[in-house]
Amino acid sequence: QLQASGGGLVQAGGSLRLSCAASGFTLEYYVITWFRQAPGREREGVSSISSSGGSPHYANSVKGRFTISRDNARNTVYLQMNSLKPEDTAGYYCAARRGYRLIAGRWADEKLYEHWGQGTQVTVSS
Repeated sequence: QLQASGGGLVQAGGSLRLSCAASGFTLEYYVITWFRQAPGREREGVSSISSSGGSPHYANSVKGRFTISRDNARNTVYLQMNSLKPEDTAGYYCAARRGYRLIAGRWADEKLYEHWGQGTQVTVSS
């Protein structure tokens, strides 16, 4: 089971740090990806990280503002979100896929992910 937390209401330009904690399995062997879904829009990949923590990947819309990281000892993955914009408002979900590396061109393919968290809401006011 994955548990996402850390969402909230923040003003534009502010920061939040999301956490994705696993229970019942070890995240060390999984690629983790953060997705988000805004009302009326399709779910989209935000950022992904390999099992070792290397090769992070970001959607163009968040590059330079968001940073994904992981602490395998704590069985947790983080998403640091800085310079937040109103268009970042969405439910944020973490997902896990067993494997070591991102799959080129398919890191945001939802069908690849076996475990999903329940989501945490991020609301950015202008």
